[in-house]
Amino acid sequence: MSVWDGLDSTSAISFSSASPPIATMTENPNLQRALVQRLANMQPFSLFDSTKVNSIESGPSHSPSDTLDLSSYPSVTLSSGKKILARLLVGADGLNSPVREFAGISSRGWDYQRHGVVATLRYKEPRGVERDGSTRIAFQRFLPSGPIALLAMPGDYATLVWTTTPEKAAKLKSLSSDDFVAMVNAAFRLDTVDLDYMNALIEGQVEELNWRSTVTGVNRDEKRLPRTIESVQEGSIASFPLRYRQADSYTSSRVALIGDAAHTVHPLAGQGLNMGLADVQSLAKTIEQTVQCGGDIGDEMHLENYNNEMWMLNNRMLGVTDKLHKLYSVGSGPLVGIRSLGLKMVDQMSPLKGWLMKQAGGLGT
Repeated sequence: MSVWDGLDSTSAISFSSASPPIATMTENPNLQRALVQRLANMQPFSLFDSTKVNSIESGPSHSPSDTLDLSSYPSVTLSSGKKILARLLVGADGLNSPVREFAGISSRGWDYQRHGVVATLRYKEPRGVERDGSTRIAFQRFLPSGPIALLAMPGDYATLVWTTTPEKAAKLKSLSSDDFVAMVNAAFRLDTVDLDYMNALIEGQVEELNWRSTVTGVNRDEKRLPRTIESVQEGSIASFPLRYRQADSYTSSRVALIGDAAHTVHPLAGQGLNMGLADVQSLAKTIEQTVQCGGDIGDEMHLENYNNEMWMLNNRMLGVTDKLHKLYSVGSGPLVGIRSLGLKMVDQMSPLKGWLMKQAGGLGT
């Protein structure tokens, strides 16, 4: 992994390939396919496909036989008309979670006034001898408007995550494929002034990058730069607003929240999905322990074990990413020099870098 400051090319940190891999990138459909296949082998299990949730409300005060009070059970009404009463309703339904709203759990935070532009890109075929492992390295450059990152995928492909202003995000999405690719290549190579000029152009970014590449000396540190991007996968360019959110609690009676329903994090550290998977692991452990001791899996006292374990862990990651965003949003002044010095110092501290790698890979505590 290679990370550097867009305002100071000498301020950088790199993580050697000799270290354990930080993470492995894969497309979301691959994860979904594997999960569905796994669930198909687990019985009893019911999958409601191509179905929407119309409403969530409290169950009836008594069962049809009038022997059981179900008023504390969530009652989910599907678009098919089917109703499901749940001993435990898990809300994995995103930022604007209807499950969280049903449970009456507040969520606090703010908008960053930034958008994340994502796309699937393909590296240019190498000429001559390729740098070893160059397509398995993650690259990230911090620009004043937000970081741009290339995350390695199998083969010559990479995922782009570019944090920028809503106006610039809209402009990037309006460009032709060739001009979009030129802007990505420029964002890793040009000074911020040159990049702002190219962003202001209506079109012609390809020609502008070619000219500036010959006169500005952009390849002075070629070993740290990613290989040139050749193309963007058709239909893969998208953007989404970036937000900070943390639910006041991840649990209430017969309800547990996971993933974006519980917390929303800035993507600069690439931890959103990892945090959600950690939620799943912790909640599954809590349910297993409750069943083993003969408890009610929807009882708030038992669910509190999950909330106690994950709320503070996630809050720490939310705080770190939020402060990094604010730190690298500063475009001038003494803070730029201080952060550059700090990054250089961290790059010289192998034990600290190893600890950071474990945190980023979800292996630390």
